[in-house]
Amino acid sequence: MAVVQSRVLACILFILVVLQYARSQEVEDESEFSYSESSERGPARWGEIHPEWGACSNGTMQSPIDISNQRLHIVSHLGKLKRSYKAANATLRNRGHDMMLSWEGEEAGAIEINGTEYGLQQCHWHSPSEHTINGRRFDLEVHLVHRSAQGKVAVVGIFYKIGTPDPFLASLEDDLAAITDTTEGARGVGVIDPKGIKFGSSKYYRYMGSLTVPPCTENVVWSFVTKVRTVAREQVRLLRVAVHDNYDTNARPMQSMNHRSIQLFRPDDEVKN
Repeated sequence: MAVVQSRVLACILFILVVLQYARSQEVEDESEFSYSESSERGPARWGEIHPEWGACSNGTMQSPIDISNQRLHIVSHLGKLKRSYKAANATLRNRGHDMMLSWEGEEAGAIEINGTEYGLQQCHWHSPSEHTINGRRFDLEVHLVHRSAQGKVAVVGIFYKIGTPDPFLASLEDDLAAITDTTEGARGVGVIDPKGIKFGSSKYYRYMGSLTVPPCTENVVWSFVTKVRTVAREQVRLLRVAVHDNYDTNARPMQSMNHRSIQLFRPDDEVKN
């Protein structure tokens, strides 16, 4: 009897872990919601579309936010972001409101935060930027989404302003253009090295927030690299045109801070990556 009970308990725990993982996943098919403020499926109504999206309306740690100097606490104990990224097979996918580049399994490596390893799953782009710095909005923002073995999420964000082309996006331009002319939702792009997404600085902002798309899952560890990189205007345009969503933007409106703090990790020595 004890063995049977143990097996039942193990099955229940497994199911709970799977359910937690599913609830914390970003919505793959984003056609169910809209970025239009006037739409019944717009950002102000996301939390009403499905019960499991309730955090979009009633959450207290929602993203994006304004990273304001008035809320910053400069720290040195967080340590540098430790990346162990590796080249792996990837797929470029049209999710309805953004372009997502996903890597197979856990083959693309990981990032270590506070002793926990978070495997790199995918990256996607928002234009204009969702987060702001002291009220300034940038032309593009990339999110590198990671997940731990326990289902916890950590996102690394990088801002871009219009300037010289971004080399990583340049390597994907042909694939983005190919998807633009078809109705196919996904395209294999071969082996892609995530190290091509340059950080450029070991300084970063850290705060606790949420996914910026439904289900708006909270307790996401956000790390924003302080260096603002450059991207060509045509590259930003291509990211939006390839989606076929008829919108010029896919940025969620700013969310309330609710007394959260923002940390700025600033090491004594700046190491270029």
